[in-house]
Amino acid sequence: MGEDTPTPAPPRTARTRNRRGEGGRLRDDIVAAAVELLEESGDEGSVTLRSIARRAGVAAPSIYRHFPDQPSIMVAVVQQAFAMLETELRSALDATRGDARGRLFAVCSAYLGFADKHPGRYRTMFGGVWMPDLGNSTLTEGGVSSLGSTSMALLVDALGDCVSEGCATSTDLTADAVALWLGLHGLAHQRAATVTFPWPPDIAERLITTLAHLNDA
Repeated sequence: MGEDTPTPAPPRTARTRNRRGEGGRLRDDIVAAAVELLEESGDEGSVTLRSIARRAGVAAPSIYRHFPDQPSIMVAVVQQAFAMLETELRSALDATRGDARGRLFAVCSAYLGFADKHPGRYRTMFGGVWMPDLGNSTLTEGGVSSLGSTSMALLVDALGDCVSEGCATSTDLTADAVALWLGLHGLAHQRAATVTFPWPPDIAERLITTLAHLNDA
């Protein structure tokens, strides 16, 4: 809020033709171009096959060798973002030595940190910037609904460890993990949207303790 509008990056120069076996590089370039366009505009409408091709420095028909339509490119963008999130959550868990409560706080803090560090991608993942039309694309409901499932499983497991160690009283791990995620998402969103609000310094701890049904100790 109040920041200057970023200057759009110029289109990339035309790519040299891939050598045999380098087709994956073009796919990566297409996804990278879509990410750049989305982060610059915050609007899925600006991420068209034509604009992606221009940014990637390729002819538009070349895209169809890797993606059948624009929604399939957006899925790849979101999949990449969720892979980044999963990596950060796992790193936080691996770096934490101690009890289950500490590990749960570590994974929740990593989630909030990811939202702070990657606001453009986070909005694409959860903020309603991208809403696929399953009736007018090659996407399937199963393919879309599975996005983020691994990250959610990490949260469920972390909460389950708290129950096993007796520091949480959850009786429905999946439902309570979803409630905890919704709380984290709400906090992440509001921190980004209302930056001048005087957030209590322990608001994340209060939220996690309540929604995870943690004991006071």
